[in-house]
Amino acid sequence: MNKNIAKYFWDLNRQALKETEVILENPHHPKFSARLVTFLSRCEKPKELFALISKKEFIDAWPKVSSYWKKIARESDFCDWWQAIYEQIAADASSKKLSKGKPSVLFLKIGRTIRNARLQKKLSQAELALMVGMKQPDLSKIEEGKKNITLETLASLYKALGIKKLSI
Repeated sequence: MNKNIAKYFWDLNRQALKETEVILENPHHPKFSARLVTFLSRCEKPKELFALISKKEFIDAWPKVSSYWKKIARESDFCDWWQAIYEQIAADASSKKLSKGKPSVLFLKIGRTIRNARLQKKLSQAELALMVGMKQPDLSKIEEGKKNITLETLASLYKALGIKKLSI
């Protein structure tokens, strides 16, 4: 039994406490929102919450949880406080998604295919870029898998290189 949740669910017997552990492991459980509201209304340590559920699970579950909370208690300082925590974590998660990371596997595969076909035809990036009406630095980023392109651009590149199939 998780002692961390026992101190927040002091009103539950041993069996109900075990049930609560199972419920809090499944954000899709029908009683998840109710149990999480109880936990959050008695906890002021985000670290303890995130020992139970991940930040991503919290971000995903919060809209439903806060809606449930507002139905059972119109005003709650705890709900407002956790809303602020949610907004901060969601903003952090969003900025991490926007920051430069590794290119997607799909973009890498497409880029490699274009590069290999270009080299096979003994074309430079500048020559291929000129053929399809784009700039060489953009083609370089495409080949590295670092640039998202339209289907029209993809079709132009594939046509210029004689690539018949998109294999991913």
